[in-house]
This record gives sequence, C-alpha cells and structure tokens, in this order.
Amino acid sequence: MGELASRPVERHIARRLKELRSQSGLTLEELARQSGVSRSMISLIERGMSSPTAAVLDKLAASLGVTLPALFAQEKQADASPVSRRSDQQTWRDPATGYVRRNLSPSAFDSPIDLVEVTMPPLARVAYDTVARHSELHQQIWVLEGAIEVTVGHAAHRLSQGDCLAMVLDGPIVFRNSGKKESRHLVALMRPTRNSGYR
Repeated sequence: MGELASRPVERHIARRLKELRSQSGLTLEELARQSGVSRSMISLIERGMSSPTAAVLDKLAASLGVTLPALFAQEKQADASPVSRRSDQQTWRDPATGYVRRNLSPSAFDSPIDLVEVTMPPLARVAYDTVARHSELHQQIWVLEGAIEVTVGHAAHRLSQGDCLAMVLDGPIVFRNSGKKESRHLVALMRPTRNSGYR
C-alpha cells in the first residue's frame, strides 16, 4: 500500500484531510465516531497509505462540515486566480467503481459554487449513504453524454443527455450507469455560507 503515497492526488487528499481535521479540532477517534469510518482507515488515508472510496470520502467530508470537493481543493486564498486551466484540474478515480471525477472549479478561489465533471464506466454504481450533514446542501446534475439513473432517497430519476436534476443532499443518493457505454455528467454544488460551518 505504500506506493499510494507517490501519487499526487493521494498525497493531496491525505494532506487535506489531516488539515481539515486539525481545523475542526477533532482527534482520529472523534472523527471515526462521527463518520462511521474506522480510526485505522482514517489514519491510513492521512498517511497516503490507502486509496479511499468515494463513499468513504463523502462520510469524512460530511463529518468535517465540508463538501466532498473540499477534500480535493486547496485552502482558499484571497489572491487566488479565478481561472482554472484544464492542465491544473485534478482528476481522481474511485478505486471501488472506476468512476472518474475532474474538479473544474479554481482550486483556491473563494467561491460558493463547485463544478465537477464525473465519468462513469458502464454498469458502474456509486452510492452515498451519508444522511447527517451540518447544513443544507443543494446540488444539480446535468448529463453531458449517455444516461444515468439517480435515486434520491426513494425517488428514482432516469436522466438522458441534456437532462438536469436538482436535489438537496439530505438523504442517501445512488448514481448508476446501466448502459453499455460510459456516461458523463456535470455536478454543480452550492456550498453553504461560512457561518454554517462549511468551507
């Protein structure tokens, strides 16, 4: 597992998770208790020794009071560029499903909106079962290519190219590509204001 530490994205997630946990004043034990992710797993992630799944990262982000994109971003800077060049946009592959997320938004620019492009392989299924969050989160999904099924709580939606779905992240969400070709969709996520505890 030690070879993971050589991957820039894994090193970044490790550093960012530890940084956010420190800012929240949480010990490994406290974060483990709040998130439902084991202390040993969190420790491995923070040391760059384990490649976490999307579901695990979502649980950790929610427990830290941040959005999932915050784990891939830089600390916000007053003089950060508002432009995100394609060559600077970080990509990450979920080891459990093979889905790839590309963070489109300027990494260190202080904006309440995060844009993420997600590519899902055929038959891929990504489930987020995080329910408890510090504040209300709004998200919209716009399908760029192919088709996906999105289940929000008990409501199932089949989305084709060009379709857009708005949702509030207050319950389990499942994304599924049941087709034979990969799908691609854009995620637009509105971050709550600073006084909500998110950053």
